[in-house]
Amino acid sequence: MDARKDPAETVADREFVITRVFDAPARLLFLAHSKPEHVRRWFGPKGWPISKCEMDFREGGAFHFQMTSDEGEVGPPFGGTYRAIVPNSKIVYDNGFEAPGSGRMLVTVLFDEFEGRTTMTVSTVFDTVAMKEDYLGLGMAEGMRSGHDQLEEVVEDLKAWETK
Repeated sequence: MDARKDPAETVADREFVITRVFDAPARLLFLAHSKPEHVRRWFGPKGWPISKCEMDFREGGAFHFQMTSDEGEVGPPFGGTYRAIVPNSKIVYDNGFEAPGSGRMLVTVLFDEFEGRTTMTVSTVFDTVAMKEDYLGLGMAEGMRSGHDQLEEVVEDLKAWETK
């Protein structure tokens, strides 16, 4: 992988932050986050695609996702509410499993474009330190990196479509 695109990760108390640089404008990364047909192609780890993708992409709108492995194993449904949306700049949403009593996360996605390249920073703040440790222990960081690899492919397709 190109060293300029290698993700940087930081972990603090209840927060996990992952940063990655994409060779694309912020508007294409934002588009890939805002439309179900794009989200289905990249969200989650490779081998666990989104099988349910319902999105009302507006402030106060809800989303409901579910993943199904390539072998047919169905993951638990999860979702949340979009709290803030600033086109091509920021998306903030809460997220968590839909089972009663499940913990919540607050996710902030920032898109910082400079000279046609965009640094995407995803900050996840968990309800508790234990929840953060559980998610990281289950492979959240690896899953996000895998999802971002797939996001890069989606953005490359969007760039190609734009030039047609």
